Amino acid sequence: MFYFKPLALSTGFIEQINASLLKTGSKKLSFAQCTWLSICITGVIITNSVCWKRFERAGFGKFSANTISKMFKRGKICWENLLRASVLNVFEKYDITEGVLALDGTDKKRSKNTTKISNVHKIKDKSSGGFIQGQELTILILITEKITIPVGFEFYQPDPEYIKWKKNDRLLRKKKCSKTNRPKPPKHNQKYPRPIEVGINLLKIFEKNHPQIKIKAILADALYGANTFVSRASIMFGGTQVISQVRKNQKIRAGTKLISVEQYFIRNSGVSKHLKIRGGKEQIVSMHGARLYLKAHGCKRFIIALKYEGETEYRYLLASEMTWRLTDIAAAYTLRWLVEVIIQDWKGYEGWCQLAKQPGVDGSCRGVILSLLVDHCLLLHPDQMALINSKLPASTVGSLRDRARANAVVETIECLMSDKNMSHLIEELRACINEAIPLRRSSKHMNGRDLGRLEPTASLKYRKVA
Repeated sequence: MFYFKPLALSTGFIEQINASLLKTGSKKLSFAQCTWLSICITGVIITNSVCWKRFERAGFGKFSANTISKMFKRGKICWENLLRASVLNVFEKYDITEGVLALDGTDKKRSKNTTKISNVHKIKDKSSGGFIQGQELTILILITEKITIPVGFEFYQPDPEYIKWKKNDRLLRKKKCSKTNRPKPPKHNQKYPRPIEVGINLLKIFEKNHPQIKIKAILADALYGANTFVSRASIMFGGTQVISQVRKNQKIRAGTKLISVEQYFIRNSGVSKHLKIRGGKEQIVSMHGARLYLKAHGCKRFIIALKYEGETEYRYLLASEMTWRLTDIAAAYTLRWLVEVIIQDWKGYEGWCQLAKQPGVDGSCRGVILSLLVDHCLLLHPDQMALINSKLPASTVGSLRDRARANAVVETIECLMSDKNMSHLIEELRACINEAIPLRRSSKHMNGRDLGRLEPTASLKYRKVA
């Protein structure tokens, strides 16, 4: 694929962001900055990478890699405001007023010898079970009745001093050294926020930037199941529901005794019910729940045991708001799978996880923002908007990107032949693209499906008191 000028899709998208920047009180982008951003977004769509040399090759040398790189490094663009304006623009185009926030983490493998790329550290490789060098990101997603959109991110890096202490402490434990003779853990370094602090920070930024969005629930995995996250996140959005996971060995009060969550639900086995998965197909699940005192949280939580058909072991959920029904909580938590889909799409089709070697903290952060802007740009693709506004299933990122790449070829030919009377040929090529690259249905967005009942039940008001 190739291009001689930015796609009309990306040019229009940057113009919309510029208008949104003014609404947020930020400085408007200059003509050169708008052109550069349009070229970069088109380059990511065409090459599926954040690589200036690939942009140059795809443009047959029309766009210099050195010039693009200089603007990326030295251009006076407020990237945080750029992402905020882009999110606001999407909200306005789709008339988004409420939704569900979901947090999840992902990683990007890097070279063992890298020294210039920021936030690289040793992480566990899920595929092999070993350890690799890589970057870890926490991504915040907003799930609405129409679309699912990434709204924020932050890199995570553990404290090197704490890692060093933990490694030494493990060796001393193996040597059966007593606790009094082992060094105490180092004080927490604020430069390296813990995962829970990263999650809280992302929620704070979203609440500050988009106070007009009503958050009906917050979803997070077991990493965020601590009371420090659940309570703070709920209070931050006016007592909203927070749903996470609880470990099977955590203690709950049953009568006068403290027993593990697993023991409690062995005694009180679940019942089979039909549950709507992400507002779509119904599936038979075995579940049971109770409002129980959770020792680790020091208060009552709604604890749920859930097992899908074909699974052998239960997973255990916790919910902060106890006036919700059991089935509503279980159905809401199924929406968390959409985070996995959006991360998979982002990794596969939107450049940053394919090739992005920009050095330094700014290089990594700006590269991710550029990649997320591509996701927002494809959400505002005319064909995608037509489907969503008609309450039809949305198209996949892959098919939208393929169509945009094919249109780049047509726009290039159109540019080359603009001085000749060949308009009928151009129209024929456009028609062929629409036939050859059909848009596929996406399961990521909730448009055309039932989001579920995400609100308290009046008859359960008395359950709110811990």
